[in-house]
Amino acid sequence: MNQKYTVTVPELGITFSTGSIALLASGAVNVAVGETNVFVAASVAATMKPGQDFFPLTVDYREKYAAAGRFPGGYFKREGRPSEKEILTSRLCDRPCRPLFPEGFLNEVQIVGQLLSADQINEADIPMVNGASAALAISEIPWNGPIAAVRVAEIDGVFVANPTIEQMFSSSLDLIYVGNEKDMLMIEGSADQIPEDRFIEALAFAHSSIQPIIRGIKELVALCGKPKAHFALVGASAEARAIIERVVPADRISAAIFGHEKAVRSANVKGLKAEAHAALSTELGAGRFSDVDLNVVFEDLQYKAYRQTVLARGVRADGRDAKSLRKISSEVGVLPRVHGSALFQRGDTQGLVITTLGPTKEAQSLDALTGGVKSKSFILHYNFPPFSVGETGRFGTPGRREIGHGALAERSLVPVLPPEDVFPYSIRVVSEIMASNGSTSMASICGGCLSLMDAGVPIVAPVAGISVGLMTESGTDGSIAKWTTITDIIGEEDHFGDMDFKVAGTTKGITGFQLDLKINGLPFEIAKVAIHQAREARVEILKVMLGSLPAPRKDLSQYAPRIQTIQIDPEKIGLLIGPGGKTIRRIVETTGAQIDISDDDSGKIFIYSNNGEAMARAIQEIDGLCGGGSGGGRDGGAPIENGKIYTGRVTGVKDFGAFVECLPGKEGLCHISELADFRVRRTEDVVKMGDSITVKCIGIDEKSGKVRLSRKAAMKELEAQNGQPAEAPVA
Repeated sequence: MNQKYTVTVPELGITFSTGSIALLASGAVNVAVGETNVFVAASVAATMKPGQDFFPLTVDYREKYAAAGRFPGGYFKREGRPSEKEILTSRLCDRPCRPLFPEGFLNEVQIVGQLLSADQINEADIPMVNGASAALAISEIPWNGPIAAVRVAEIDGVFVANPTIEQMFSSSLDLIYVGNEKDMLMIEGSADQIPEDRFIEALAFAHSSIQPIIRGIKELVALCGKPKAHFALVGASAEARAIIERVVPADRISAAIFGHEKAVRSANVKGLKAEAHAALSTELGAGRFSDVDLNVVFEDLQYKAYRQTVLARGVRADGRDAKSLRKISSEVGVLPRVHGSALFQRGDTQGLVITTLGPTKEAQSLDALTGGVKSKSFILHYNFPPFSVGETGRFGTPGRREIGHGALAERSLVPVLPPEDVFPYSIRVVSEIMASNGSTSMASICGGCLSLMDAGVPIVAPVAGISVGLMTESGTDGSIAKWTTITDIIGEEDHFGDMDFKVAGTTKGITGFQLDLKINGLPFEIAKVAIHQAREARVEILKVMLGSLPAPRKDLSQYAPRIQTIQIDPEKIGLLIGPGGKTIRRIVETTGAQIDISDDDSGKIFIYSNNGEAMARAIQEIDGLCGGGSGGGRDGGAPIENGKIYTGRVTGVKDFGAFVECLPGKEGLCHISELADFRVRRTEDVVKMGDSITVKCIGIDEKSGKVRLSRKAAMKELEAQNGQPAEAPVA
């Protein structure tokens, strides 16, 4: 009989349970918060693939529609490719778990999470991380956990641990914190320009909040944890290592790396690797060494070289000191026709960022099962093509990394966007990475901010972002004995360093952040230094950015849609929409303007067009339909007036004439004898269905209300006014 084990964390209302389902997995845990349930299973492959020299960890989180009592949308009633939220939650779980596996452990590990029940009150991303920690901890998989995660909000100046979805609408901070008993492991989120010292207080609060979760997971391990299995660890053979280190000593690696550009560094290391391969072939012979030997040793040699000089003298591979930025340049208005554009470059990293403005109806709908916002009117997309690093490779739909980097840049810019009632546009920013050598997501933030300003978006304050890295040296007890934080890391410093701490914000405070580590924890002492170091760099970057454009442009691009907001009686919204959307669709088609109706039933109508005539025509149509107070026709709106000239659409063609819609929902008959100042044999000789023609009301029957129209009279009157024909002659 199955034995079920349950542990509760009363401080946060979390329950871990295991032992009743998925018993063949290495570790399987159900995490419940309220009535939100997330199931997580961890499994490991018994063997690894021959010649493998990387750790294949896969983390997949999926939301099942049944969890919210819903059917999947679309024709196929089955969950399809993962949504952006599912991908971001998978990455959220992957990043803190990955560094804690033993070095050299290369057996494939899969962590699979499923949302089984959603109460629309509690989010599922934090339970997913805690569930993965618990599943790995109770399994036989070697892993240096447990860890725990918590979300922290700041509501009315008070920090709240694991707030509800509704509470987050009132929060000025969204901090996701993952740590162990001693240190932080990963953070990400956004804030409304939170000052650095207050941010550090939030981190301390989060760290204390995760401790009950860690105690709970340890209790679960004590109840049902499996002994950790022993797996063969991959490394270079002693024989191969000795040959490589003799042929390519540390000073040759340093000479190949230091003082050179990226392309030269890569070519130099590639040349040394070829020398080492030749030596191995000569001394050991084919079959007695592998590419794994070569790759592992060269990773170690570069790892030591990149950090040795930094820790000893504070000098980096490209000659900078620990706090120096690479050369920065920025330019705006680099593309014609687009609504806003900017080119931002920092060292080799280069991002071309484009802003597009559109009607509010272009907002992206969100189909989150756990509740929260239903749409977003600001979207930032990040693209990272292979040519940006001088390579060939997969090119097409965005991968997980691209989605993650785009989300980081997006949430860093959201806090400075104007409210929608002030600037009622949907905004899309696209960051095209043209060249990459470190922190392209931060370049996307800088370029994105300039692109928004170039488009005339009245942002609250300019935003810049920078990444701070870390080089450490371990003591005999494994703790950090020596360390140096480095500003604006290049690609190799990210790869061979210990930290990538991205921080974005204004001069006032932080708006976005993300911490990734390659070590088993980041002491608070180092985190504090990095946070303040990032601020110093951010201020310097903002100076360069504002040198190219000091403030948002006062006017929108001539190609961007203008907006006019008008107010109608809320009770006439249905009249404007018409049956099945027929009326509003007709106005859009005939005027060329875009029309959006406010979702709050206030009667606000937003009209978008970059054509003044189209804008005026749309306003006239709406005013004619919904204006006039209570004196409109039987179906609301102003009536057609006798003696007035209208431009309308032909809605019907008969033998005896044409019906013309002069005002939305209001039409009259233009008899065949009134179509032209000559004899018309067939109505279709002059007008056709859908044509736009100018007519004059020449009479309204008092009893029936039928309207008589005349194109002939309208043409005559307009010709008299203008001194020239009002329309081109009819063929």
